[in-house]
Amino acid sequence: MQSATVYDPRGIVEAAAMNIAPRVKKLDGLRLAILDNSKWNCNKMLRGVRDELQRRHRLAAVNYFTKGSFSSNAAPELIAEIVANHDIALTAIGD
Repeated sequence: MQSATVYDPRGIVEAAAMNIAPRVKKLDGLRLAILDNSKWNCNKMLRGVRDELQRRHRLAAVNYFTKGSFSSNAAPELIAEIVANHDIALTAIGD
């Protein structure tokens, strides 16, 4: 019987445990940020969800942001802007 060595390509993963944010009770009156990861189909999916949310709820504002590259983290300045000026955020991985 042969054996094989399998390497984990992720290397060492270090992450702090975080609590999930509490769900909002209603969307009416909230400011929504949408963060597009710039993958090919993500914008189609997020725009469809955005349109449905706007049809069903009276959101105070909806702002759409796009990351420069799907393979990079969002810039800290972009995250700070979203946090400072929005009540809720929506993002997704669509490809």
